Amino acid sequence: MRYTIDRKKDKPAYMQLYYQLRKDIVGGAYPYMTKLPSKRLISEESGISVITVEHAYGILCDEGYVEPRERSGYFVSYNEKFSVPVPEETRTELSAVRGGRGAEAAFPFSVMARVMRRVLSERGESILVKSPNDGCPELRRAIAAYLVRSRGIHVLPSQVIIGSGAEYLYGLTVRLFGRERVFALEDPCYEMIPRVYEANGVRTDRLRLGSEGIKSSELERTEATVLHVTPFCSFPSGITASASKRREYIRWAQARGAFIVEDDFASEFTVSTKAEDTLFSLEPCGHVVYMNTFSKTVAPSLRVGYMVLPESLLVRYRECAGFYSCTVPIFEQYVLAELIDGGDFERHINRVRRGLRKLSAAKEPEKQER
Repeated sequence: MRYTIDRKKDKPAYMQLYYQLRKDIVGGAYPYMTKLPSKRLISEESGISVITVEHAYGILCDEGYVEPRERSGYFVSYNEKFSVPVPEETRTELSAVRGGRGAEAAFPFSVMARVMRRVLSERGESILVKSPNDGCPELRRAIAAYLVRSRGIHVLPSQVIIGSGAEYLYGLTVRLFGRERVFALEDPCYEMIPRVYEANGVRTDRLRLGSEGIKSSELERTEATVLHVTPFCSFPSGITASASKRREYIRWAQARGAFIVEDDFASEFTVSTKAEDTLFSLEPCGHVVYMNTFSKTVAPSLRVGYMVLPESLLVRYRECAGFYSCTVPIFEQYVLAELIDGGDFERHINRVRRGLRKLSAAKEPEKQER
């Protein structure tokens, strides 16, 4: 395999190589458990440094596509048929690290206060105006641009819906898909997910989790046509869906004409140098609704979340739920838009992620000593 790097592109060389390798792995050019070309060989053929190749391989390892073997190289761990189990100890440590809890994850109060004062000064009495139903244009544009930069999700601002936190958005998905559908949920899962759905008159089906996501046998047996998953780090199990499992979820939805609600809570706090692929970005056919909130990344008191709809569902949403008023004050929306557009939000995320990577690296010697 010869990989080419276009130096005129804005995308870094390691990311170009990463996407080419991932395409070949998923496409079957490198079957399960086969060895990938050496870093030196790819470096010589593509004209990039060994360090650049190592960076691309590192991201593939973080996402579960490949695994390193000491003195042997890198081997494909991605498999469409089944997932490779993750040891319980490793899963527990990742859950603790990825949770992003503690003082190190707190958004700087001084930055928040400064941005709030600026919004008050510049916006004046406009902060007293009622928000448009889907959220203010400034915040929707800021989120759409952020998703392109951070998650590779390319959407229009019109596809972004603002609401007061995840639980409110869960209710909107019921309006969108209808109460007659069965909603499949992870078992175990965050307790408010089934409570909100059932309070809205929806029948739910709990699907047992395996080591890397919902068990295949559970997906096969359920009659559900909506699947609610938290692929980054399911609570309280701490399980992260592997690359193989994410693709399995997508094939499941496509095969039965079902939909997936991707609850990407706190995914910004990954220890990887690149955030895990979202189901939304992997599935171009419109079967996935993406949602996230700012309660973990900024502050719990900031009850702001957002839902991203595929274009194919926009008309249905307008008819079923588009008449609902936005439940987030316009002032808070302006503040968030300023935090994102001004770079303060991403600087905070990057600072926390650097701290979490250091914490994760510090745990490695302790694990080896045990």
